[in-house]
Amino acid sequence: MTPILLAITLLLGVTLCYVAVCAASPFGNCRKCHGWGFEMKTDRKGRMKRGKDCRRCRATGKRIRVGRWLYNRWARIYRAGTAD
Repeated sequence: MTPILLAITLLLGVTLCYVAVCAASPFGNCRKCHGWGFEMKTDRKGRMKRGKDCRRCRATGKRIRVGRWLYNRWARIYRAGTAD
């Protein structure tokens, strides 16, 4: 097998796996709060305590995956263009 064909096959496999992940689980953990929905802070004694709500995910702890966001955008444009 040539290296180019192997690279194309590997890239196609990774892409199909990502599409399957986006279809099965369209939401992932927020990158800022790590899925907690809030920030962790330490008090003056060094103990962990709950901080403010995460602004990026609006305290849900979840974010939409990039692939799912692109699919939703494509589907919305397609529906708007083919509506009667």
